[in-house]
Amino acid sequence: MVREIMTVAEVADYLRLNEATVYRLAQQGKIPGVKFGRQWRFKKDAIDQLLEEGFEADVGIRQAALSTS
Repeated sequence: MVREIMTVAEVADYLRLNEATVYRLAQQGKIPGVKFGRQWRFKKDAIDQLLEEGFEADVGIRQAALSTS
């Protein structure tokens, strides 16, 4: 199994975010990553998991809102 490691630029492109936003989210701990000196690195599978969890939470919120309407 090959684990893909991504740079800030690659994560920004993948998530369609500005690089500065990726830096900020990583510093805040909202995107899982590791800092080596001045360089951030991210596991693609961790980014994918974060996205999946976010989508699941969003769907749950929407379903709850629909059931109370």
